[in-house]
Amino acid sequence: MKKLITEEQRKKLHEIIYEADTPAGKLFDIILLSLILISIIAIMLESIASVQLKYGFILAEIEWIITAFFTLEYIARIIAVREPRHYIFSFYGIIDLLATIPKYIGLLFPGFGFLLAIRAIRLLRVFRILKLIKFVGAGNNLAIALKKSRAKIFVFLFTVMVLSIILGTLMYMIEGPENGFTSIPKSVYWTIVTLTTVGFGDITPHTPLGQLLSVVIMVLGYGIIAVPTGIVTSELANQNKDVHLNTQSCPNCGASNHKDNAEFCYNCGTRLH
Repeated sequence: MKKLITEEQRKKLHEIIYEADTPAGKLFDIILLSLILISIIAIMLESIASVQLKYGFILAEIEWIITAFFTLEYIARIIAVREPRHYIFSFYGIIDLLATIPKYIGLLFPGFGFLLAIRAIRLLRVFRILKLIKFVGAGNNLAIALKKSRAKIFVFLFTVMVLSIILGTLMYMIEGPENGFTSIPKSVYWTIVTLTTVGFGDITPHTPLGQLLSVVIMVLGYGIIAVPTGIVTSELANQNKDVHLNTQSCPNCGASNHKDNAEFCYNCGTRLH
């Protein structure tokens, strides 16, 4: 794959795809996140019978277009690094692959199409683009304190929504319409109600596997509520006293989280852009 493009082209491609310090890199990541959000919304709408009946073809076309983009993006990410295996077997590399292949698997096994909801995990890239970590740093004035609180609330709500989408999709696949889980949005609604320990009781799982998953969600809900806010705040402040906002990724091994003034990769020693 290295012979497909020149070294200069590979460096430019790496800068756009893997880094958010340049306008081109930030624009690429924003477009990527927008497509992920559109894809998730399309998947959720597709699970609603009335919407599927009326707009099923359009939603399917949107999904195929986005899947084609993700396929090209995955190939480009492999081409852009000197050692592709470092990206392929990394956390984001595995997530990117899992977010791409379900549509193709769905051609052979239609029931697996809803696994596309795993694309929600790819939204974690938003933290690298917007550098939200800077809002978690320690500060003494009111403005910084407000920013810190706002970021933490966003991170908490974002995490809950990602978990709710994934767990709701799993419950929809396990229970199905015959047990009251008629669509992914309704399943996500049930997940949020259960996760927050409200428990309206209007929908209940009937299968053993569904009941086991509901137990996991309820225990997870109690765990979220039970975490003392003061301890979490103190821990976040202690861990982020020295915050580095460098978004550069090593063009050789793909390592990230370099210090702001870093010239070489801490993992393999390759010179950074």
